[in-house]
Amino acid sequence: MTEGRPRATASASLWERDAEIAAVTRALDVLCADRSSSGNVLVFRGEAGLGKTALLAETRRIAERRGCTVWSTRGGETLRSVPFNVVRQLLQRALVSLMPEEAREYLGDWYDIAGPALGIADPGDRQADPQGVCDGLVAAVRRLARREWPLVLLIDDAHWADQETLRWLAAFTERLDDLSVLVVVARRPGDVSGESAGHLEAVAAAGDPVSNLSALTPEATAGLTRATLGRHADAPFCREVWAVTGGNPYETVELLAKVQDSELQPVEAHAGELRPLNRSSRGGGLVARLEGLGIDATRFAWAAAILGNGITVDLVARLATLSLENAQRCAELLRNARILTEGDPAGGPSGDGELEFVHPLIASAVYNSIPEALCTAMHGIAAQVVTDSGRGAAAASRHLLQVHPDDDEELVEQLREAAREHLAVGAPDAARRCLERALLEPPLPEVHARVLYELGCATLLTAPATTIEHLQNALGMPGLGGDQRVDAVFRLSQALLHNDQLEEAVHTVEAEAARHEPGPARMRLQAVHFMWEGIRSESLTPGRSERLGALAATCTGRDNSERALLILRAFDAMAHGENAEEIVELCDRVLVNGRLAPGLSWTDSEWGIELLMMLGSSYAYTDRLDRAESLFSEALRTYTRAGWSGGHLSLANAYLGLAYRRQGRLKDAETTLRNSLRLAERVGRRLPLYWSATCGLVDTLLARGHVQEAWDIAQRYGFAPPYPSTIVLPDIRSVRGRLLLAVGRTEEGVNELEAAEKTAVSRGGHNPVLASWAVDLAHALATTDPARAAQLAADARRQAERFGTDTAIGEALRCAAALETGQGAVRLAAQAVTYLESSPCQYEHAAARIEYGIASRSITELNRGMALARSCGADGLVTRARDVLDAGRGLV
Repeated sequence: MTEGRPRATASASLWERDAEIAAVTRALDVLCADRSSSGNVLVFRGEAGLGKTALLAETRRIAERRGCTVWSTRGGETLRSVPFNVVRQLLQRALVSLMPEEAREYLGDWYDIAGPALGIADPGDRQADPQGVCDGLVAAVRRLARREWPLVLLIDDAHWADQETLRWLAAFTERLDDLSVLVVVARRPGDVSGESAGHLEAVAAAGDPVSNLSALTPEATAGLTRATLGRHADAPFCREVWAVTGGNPYETVELLAKVQDSELQPVEAHAGELRPLNRSSRGGGLVARLEGLGIDATRFAWAAAILGNGITVDLVARLATLSLENAQRCAELLRNARILTEGDPAGGPSGDGELEFVHPLIASAVYNSIPEALCTAMHGIAAQVVTDSGRGAAAASRHLLQVHPDDDEELVEQLREAAREHLAVGAPDAARRCLERALLEPPLPEVHARVLYELGCATLLTAPATTIEHLQNALGMPGLGGDQRVDAVFRLSQALLHNDQLEEAVHTVEAEAARHEPGPARMRLQAVHFMWEGIRSESLTPGRSERLGALAATCTGRDNSERALLILRAFDAMAHGENAEEIVELCDRVLVNGRLAPGLSWTDSEWGIELLMMLGSSYAYTDRLDRAESLFSEALRTYTRAGWSGGHLSLANAYLGLAYRRQGRLKDAETTLRNSLRLAERVGRRLPLYWSATCGLVDTLLARGHVQEAWDIAQRYGFAPPYPSTIVLPDIRSVRGRLLLAVGRTEEGVNELEAAEKTAVSRGGHNPVLASWAVDLAHALATTDPARAAQLAADARRQAERFGTDTAIGEALRCAAALETGQGAVRLAAQAVTYLESSPCQYEHAAARIEYGIASRSITELNRGMALARSCGADGLVTRARDVLDAGRGLV
């Protein structure tokens, strides 16, 4: 027998489980051997009663005997709507045992992010990012695991775990390569769908092959029967035990206990009595047995099933309207009847309760036996009991969700408060359920629109299409006025934008702005209108720049609406290639003592992330890369501190990568952009932020000379038409065209660059640095259409001189030099070096040095260019310079 084989009188659930116990033993051997060993996941899957819980209990016994720390938790059928319920049970006891300062020390920056979800810290005032909270929980367990090694995590009934816990579990088990933890999960097949099913599949994929438990064989059932009832149990009786129970270990144990209680002799003559006995241990038979204990005991069991977890005699007494003395008597009766049992004082699945049901099958049977009307009423009472016990509106909300609608104004307010609490800990789906239920009550007419507005805010990050419907309905009702209505319109336009309905977003804010008299509200809406128009990838409305310029000319930057218009004007001027010094002056007027103004921060919801990205981009393309880097680094720090690990953090990485790429810090850019793409993958493909990450990474890899890798990234992540309706930086068609040229698909590359030209013309874009299609197209046409190539280069130089940055002029001169020969090429290349030497863009400076060295045959210039290229991480430029130096012909 393997270690952990059951004794003769042990639970039937461990019979014929040698393979599973051996797998546990092997995993524990690895875990306990070395702190540096990789973690592992074991998943036991089987129908109800096949012994999953017993296997976890045996795992605990073996692990604790080896000195492991064991934390365990369990999902509950009636508790799936409670966010973070299961992970909170798993970790809370360990965290509560720490002093507050110790918990802060172990969790570090994640304390304020994950602490509210775990119930050990107060939530903040703003909506928490679900992905950030998930990452915080992963970090929390990783840190605690290093402290508690060797650590075993047991999760029973994972099919009933809340969605937030399963999201954490999937993320955690994916990152066990460098963490010595054993995770053991027990679940039923089926019983879960949608996103939760996907999370459980990810958990299963992270570890050893899933162990599918089967029923006991007739031989094992006979062995267990004789071990329990005595060796004199005859073969026909044992076969009938198997036939009645189907080899289900739980039912076998319960049936044999009934046989013992009834003093039935285990012989063939009494085999016919087994079926009636078995019916009394499940379903209707269990209910009849419960009712046989009396009405008070039945009410106690019903109340315990309603509570689901945190079952204490005191709470049950209040819910069942029993005296404390009578409740204690009922608890004893139910323990003796093997319906309830003592909670695990060591921190098992019972959480903070004194009692738990002996088996989930019993809990389900008892809950389902409560008359429907009474069940609804008891949930209503339970909500009040939970609220009175100080557990808060969120804890009471799962009961309120079960109450029938009844025009209850107070219930609507309780659900709205619960939704706010859920949002504050990063559980928007739970908030959505509360607000959707509040709408069914329904709310009073003057409140209805506000509930719809709150529902729209709750779903903004997770379901843009649903958000659109809620906010449109809210705006069509009375009840939203003043700033709240303006905010609802802004959020609606954001949802339309994220749902790739940019045209409708533009029209929505335009129509609302027309309803307002001149003032702050109208100015905000006008700014948003210009903002969404400004990020359209296709042609702009005629006269837009003139209208924006006239409006911005009246602004001094005295409030955030004026600052927003100044940013929009600066970005528009930058895209059109107007004077860079004037653009920078506009940007600087937005800042207060060199910093973002209050209310215009990266996490502020009034304006959104897009506006500040425009500000940083305007600095990035006007050669003020230190200011761009400072802004985007601040965004990264702010989102990381706030625990925003979704689209906002992806964009912060993408734009910081853009700043690094412009500076010539290509290795840093690649690392940052790969992180952006990883985060964007979690949010969803084909979104604008996904294009930003992919486009930036392809552009950076091309600059490094890693052409094949750039092509592989483009293929893997769908970097090809159709493109998004919003603009992407760097310019998506220019980068795609350059990539096609680099891999030898010249005709396709030229077509893509010509499409970039048409788009730029339709938008009035004349900034040759922002969209480098002209320079790349001139290179591509140099041999096949030299006249057009020369015209493109001349136009690029004229536009660069109008724009006025050293980088723009230097790049235009590089292009002109490439089209020249002889001393003309040398002269132009030297001029390009002069400008780019003063530019903050070191990659372009390195390329210009090498090109000048090649044109002038100068060993000194080639070596200087190669040193610059090496410091940038531009491997392709280094190779090019080295090849020329190695050839050596005519160099001086």
